[in-house]
Amino acid sequence: MAHAIGIDLGGTKTAAGVVSADGELLFSETTPTLSRAGGEAVLDATAALVAGLRLRAAADGFSITGVGVGSAGVIDAGRGVVVSATDAIHGWAGTPLTEGLARRLGIPPGAVRAVNDVHAHALGEAWQGAAAGTASSLLIAFGTGVGASLVLGGRPVLGHRYVGGHVGHIASPYAYADGGALPCSCGGEGHVEAAASGPAIHAAFLRLGGSPAVPDTRAVFALAHDGDPAARHAVRTAAEAAGQAAGGLANVLDPEVLVISGGLADAGDLWWNPMKAALRRELLDPLVRVPVLRATLENSAAIVGAAQLVFN
Repeated sequence: MAHAIGIDLGGTKTAAGVVSADGELLFSETTPTLSRAGGEAVLDATAALVAGLRLRAAADGFSITGVGVGSAGVIDAGRGVVVSATDAIHGWAGTPLTEGLARRLGIPPGAVRAVNDVHAHALGEAWQGAAAGTASSLLIAFGTGVGASLVLGGRPVLGHRYVGGHVGHIASPYAYADGGALPCSCGGEGHVEAAASGPAIHAAFLRLGGSPAVPDTRAVFALAHDGDPAARHAVRTAAEAAGQAAGGLANVLDPEVLVISGGLADAGDLWWNPMKAALRRELLDPLVRVPVLRATLENSAAIVGAAQLVFN
């Protein structure tokens, strides 16, 4: 049976694993992403991680067919180049991702394939997770940022310029406060990510008069569970913003199933229930019974999905 190595390359950590052709993650390893050291250093560390996995696979008698990467940033999947990226990884934009990894690993450039990490996540869920067996699925991830991927017939819709899925940067009526639009991480304003992301919850809590001593979104959720009014309002508003955006996207794309992922999707019913209610309110009548599912593969989704690039 053929095997591939899938890589989930994020701003904080890089995880990689050996995946069989039937979608089983056999083993994996993780290393910190050298996000302040530049693109070449990130490629060096990633190649070292993969080299170790190749040795381990060879020792177990597994033949590695190729390497798939789900990476932060806008990834030109045709050329394997990082088109643009935030400063989460310093100097990442312009990095020749697939060519650079192939050269370091001593394999043909065509043996390495890459997409954006949310597309890899969606592929994993469509292949082996919550959306397995469906003809189409829309995954939306709500966490530090907001992103999405539509998978049709086992392939993600990347877009003509490979920017498909950046749904955090569409307008949201929830992204306004004190008479003005909220700033977004992209440099724009009034976007979904400014209202529905994890950092948006902490920012909303502070605007509502919450204590500046509360350090982050996780702490806001803890206060919300204890009944703090500002914390509960911040969480509920962000959840409704997420649901409204997800329902609107479902109206446009009509997927067989919706899969909700990311750190906020794992935060419990305090977020999930108002998100789902807002989503249902937004749906057109023919879509009212569309399944809305939690992602199931957790941290392995992008690894499995990246490996599927090799097999597809």
